[in-house]
Amino acid sequence: MTMDRRGFLTGAAALSAAGLFTYAGTATAHARPATTLGTQDWMAGLGDGAALSSLTIPGTHDSGARFGGPWTECQNTTIAEQLASGIRFLDVRCRAIDGSFAIHHGASYQELMFGDVLIACRDFLAAHPSETVLMRVKQEYSEVADAEFGAVFTDYLDVRGWRSLFAIGDALPSLGQARGKVVLIADNGGLPGGVRWGDTSVFSLQDEYMAEPFAKWPKIEAHFRKAATEPGPFYINFVSTAAGLPPRWNADRLNPQVHDLLDSAEGAGWRGLGIVPMDYPNTRSGLVDSLIRHNGA
Repeated sequence: MTMDRRGFLTGAAALSAAGLFTYAGTATAHARPATTLGTQDWMAGLGDGAALSSLTIPGTHDSGARFGGPWTECQNTTIAEQLASGIRFLDVRCRAIDGSFAIHHGASYQELMFGDVLIACRDFLAAHPSETVLMRVKQEYSEVADAEFGAVFTDYLDVRGWRSLFAIGDALPSLGQARGKVVLIADNGGLPGGVRWGDTSVFSLQDEYMAEPFAKWPKIEAHFRKAATEPGPFYINFVSTAAGLPPRWNADRLNPQVHDLLDSAEGAGWRGLGIVPMDYPNTRSGLVDSLIRHNGA
């Protein structure tokens, strides 16, 4: 595939977003008591000692996938817009090419480089140091050895100067330790550290990405109930699916069901639902805000 090198320098634009989250607990170094917080600062209302696995974290599936047609596109907002809207988990798919990472969904180049993703995260976290971003990094549309993929990532850290942005460890940090940082979740064996995506001692994953919505919904619902009633693992509950219809069509069916469950009499009291990656979460007004409300006491 021919790459447009001019697109490599495309940066993510910042965009503010409105939303409400009221903090009423004990102040920490980042919390602001008796203050209404926006979706850009919702983690400020949570204590430094909170385990990331105890949170409910809105996320996006295939976060950079905005181009390539209806079967490839999973989002219609930039990384910067997603973060401003309250998203705190990014699913980043990297093609290793010419010593860099190009963001892909399958064969489709997303007019975005890994450096653009990092710039968006850096700028957001500099403006909102109470927050953290969890980032899954996965190889996509290239088949280089893990060692080569890891070497490219290390080049971003140590040659291009991005190491200070990341929290990279074999165990999950607390929220306080992660504030202002990108927490690496490594979905490639060559990445230098990071909590491993496939580690079943850490994560409980639901990712039936080829189940059509009628079959997918019971799996989503069951994973939410399990997270609410059996705390301990870091739950990951993918709402997205590409089965039968394009991602946008399936999101239009599944996102409202998730929203209704979260706001139901049963679901309203649930906490600690883990990471919830979605396609097109912004098309369902109030969905991200509802997920955010499922934090705290």
